[in-house]
Amino acid sequence: MSATLLTLCQYREEIRKSRFLAQAAPISSAEEAQAFISQYSDLTASHNCWAWKCGQQYRFSDAGEPSGTAGRPILAAIETQDWDQCVIVVTRWYGGIQLGTGGLARAYGGSAAKCLQLAERCEIIQRQRVTFHCSFALLPVLKARVMELNALIESETFDAHGAQMILAVPDDVLPALQQMLADLSRGQIQFSKL
Repeated sequence: MSATLLTLCQYREEIRKSRFLAQAAPISSAEEAQAFISQYSDLTASHNCWAWKCGQQYRFSDAGEPSGTAGRPILAAIETQDWDQCVIVVTRWYGGIQLGTGGLARAYGGSAAKCLQLAERCEIIQRQRVTFHCSFALLPVLKARVMELNALIESETFDAHGAQMILAVPDDVLPALQQMLADLSRGQIQFSKL
C-alpha cells in the first residue's frame, strides 16, 4: 500500500568529492511540489535535480545533468519504495571529479533512496467522497459516528431543515456508513457518491 512522509527528511553524502543533499517532503498537489522545489533548491549548488509523484501525476528534472542521470533515478527511488504524494530535491555541489552517467544515476538515485529509507511512513488511505442531507436532530450523533468510521467531514452546508454533508470515507467502510445512516434515520438517509 502506498505511503507518504510524515515530515521533511534529509540525507547527506559525499561521493568522489561531490556533496549530495537529498530532501524529501509530503505533498498533496503539483503546486505544493513546485513550491517545495523552489524553496529547497540551493542556487549556490551545481545542480538541483528533483522528482515528485502525487497519485497518477509525476514530474522530474535533470536540471542540467546529462539526460536520464538524475530526475528519472530519483523518481525510480520514489516508485520502487512505493511512496506517493511526495517530492524529493537532490542538490549536488560538484567536487571536481567526473562521475560518468552511470555514477551520476547511482549517486542521485541512491541519495534519494537512502533519504526515503530514513523517512517516517504514513499510510495513504483511499477515500471516496459521498454526500447526503441530515436533519438537525441527527447531526450531533451522526458526526460522532462518522469519526468512528475514520471518515473526514469535508463540508457542511446548512439550510432550514438540516445540513448537506460531504464526507471523505475510506473505501472499505462505505457499507458500514450506509448501514449506520439507515439505522439512525430509519431508512430516510441515503448517500450518493461524488
